[in-house]
Amino acid sequence: MPQIYVDADACPVKPEILKVAERHDLDVTFVANSGLRPSRDPKVKNVIVSNGFDAADDWIAERAGEGDIVITADVPLAGRCVAAGAMVTGPTGRVFDQANIGMATAMRDLGAHLRETGESKGYNAAFSARDRSQFLETLDRLCRRTKK
Repeated sequence: MPQIYVDADACPVKPEILKVAERHDLDVTFVANSGLRPSRDPKVKNVIVSNGFDAADDWIAERAGEGDIVITADVPLAGRCVAAGAMVTGPTGRVFDQANIGMATAMRDLGAHLRETGESKGYNAAFSARDRSQFLETLDRLCRRTKK
C-alpha cells in the first residue's frame, strides 16, 4: 500500500497533507528530529529520529520506494527518493522527478556556492497562499497516480 512520507521539520503544509491523505485513504508518516503534535488518526504516524545530521532524511530514504509519495524541500533527499522510485514534491508543489532532479541538484549547489562566496544573501521567498494552493493540487494529483 502506497504511503506518504513527510520530512516534517519546518514543513508548512502539514494540515494540507492530512486533508488530502484522508480524502485518498493513504497512510502518512511524519518524520522529524523534534516533537510533533500527536494525532488520534490511526493512519497518521509520527517518527522522531535522533538529532544526527540527516537522520530524518536517512530514515525516509531507507523506506520510500515505488508508488510512495515523499514531501520535502530538501533536494538531496528528493534525489535519493526519486532514485528509489518514489514520487516527490516540495511544499510549494514543485515536483522532483528523473527529468529535473539533476538540474535541481545543480541549482542547489550553485546557490550554496554563491552564498559561501558572498555573491548572494540566500534569502528565500516567503511561503504564499499561491504556494499552498499549488501544493494541494500537486499532492492530490500524485495521490490519484498512486491508485492507478
